[in-house]
Amino acid sequence: MNTERSDANVILHIGAGSFHRAHQAWYLHRVNELRAAKEADEADWSLTVGNIRGDMNAVLDALAAQSGVYTLETVTPQGERAYETIRSIRRVLPWAADLAPLVEAGADPACKIISFTVTEGGYYLDEHDRLDTANPDLAADLAGGRTTIYGALAAILEARMRCNAGPVTLQSCDNLRSNGKRFRAGMTEFLDRRGATALREWFDNNTACPESMVDRITPRPTPDVRERVLAATGVDDACPVMGEAFIQWVIEDRFIAGRPAWERAGAELVESVMPYEEAKIRILNASHSCIAWAGTLVGLAYIHEGTADAEIRQFAHDYVTEDVIPCLTPSPINLARYRDVVLERFGNPFIQDTNQRVAADGFSKIPGFIAPTLAQRIDAGKQPAATAVLPALFFRFLERWQRGELPYTYQDGVMDERAVRAMFAATDPLVAFAADRLLWGRMAGTAALVDALRVALARVDAWLAKRNAGGRTQG
Repeated sequence: MNTERSDANVILHIGAGSFHRAHQAWYLHRVNELRAAKEADEADWSLTVGNIRGDMNAVLDALAAQSGVYTLETVTPQGERAYETIRSIRRVLPWAADLAPLVEAGADPACKIISFTVTEGGYYLDEHDRLDTANPDLAADLAGGRTTIYGALAAILEARMRCNAGPVTLQSCDNLRSNGKRFRAGMTEFLDRRGATALREWFDNNTACPESMVDRITPRPTPDVRERVLAATGVDDACPVMGEAFIQWVIEDRFIAGRPAWERAGAELVESVMPYEEAKIRILNASHSCIAWAGTLVGLAYIHEGTADAEIRQFAHDYVTEDVIPCLTPSPINLARYRDVVLERFGNPFIQDTNQRVAADGFSKIPGFIAPTLAQRIDAGKQPAATAVLPALFFRFLERWQRGELPYTYQDGVMDERAVRAMFAATDPLVAFAADRLLWGRMAGTAALVDALRVALARVDAWLAKRNAGGRTQG
């Protein structure tokens, strides 16, 4: 592994997957390039990257062999491709079960920010920001393990406290509403449950947890990305990444130990992320899931195929227009325009983003992306017909999963498989689905939720019956 060190201020990033390398690493690369071009007398920043789990070791090995340098391919909806060599990662940590390399890097006084992308389910939080202590990974970490972001950071912060390494910012970069606040709540509860009194006090006094909203569609790289990079650049890159040309990062400007000048690369540093975050989560993330679940149900493989399908696109369009926009108005964002831009991005045929990737983790996405709009409309006395279609699609998707009829392996970090199988063995599976507190929180089992889901399921079933009879419509 590459163990290069420098005098730079360091960002340790946990979760060195494709999205991080197409998003946060790109922003820092651009900041460093602009600083070098101006020959500015400013602090240098670099990235050190590593993972909590060992399921991406092959990628990390390839990245380390290239000294952290890799190629980013971006593509517009019109098919215009661009290639950029990203050099912001200067140290790649080897994975170890005890996370010793991560702990050592995070305890270094040069480390000023620890950022992470661990997916929505990686926070193990319910609607009240309480930890799901029944989860076996989290339970193991509460007993001293290091398999979750909480266990990993507890080890890092403990080492940092012991060696007096100074304050550090903990920056969530996941699609989690109020990600900084919610992470802080989870970390606080974790330390309290462990009885780590001294570390809890240090955590309170020496960390900041800013909110952020991140956006760039980044599919899992396929072998043809490497082939295109080689043809376009002459470089045989063993670990390239690709994403759409669009990119956005909105960050609450609250850092305890300094930060890069991300705004120079186009990031938006703001006092409140909330309106940007709500628009992105409810419009982009929820619509993405809608298209993935619906597309899978009618035999499509890619997001752009579902977006080009007039009926599937209408599901997403109606959901935003009829329910989300009324919930989020007034907003500093032109929500109707944002909806249209999002659907245009989803329709990019050159991204080749799979339904399998986007359909994953429904048990985190329903409560995080979709249930808030459903609850808000019900509370306002409105009939959330358009929003209810999304969980109805997921219900039929889950039904196929438990029958073994999905065309791919479904991945869900927090789903209880036995509970889902029991759900579909119930006298009325839809009532059992609506009673699941993990999905619905305070709405679970309410008549308003059951009624909305039943009406939406009838609509979805009628649509599927028509499609099975050969009535597919293309937009």
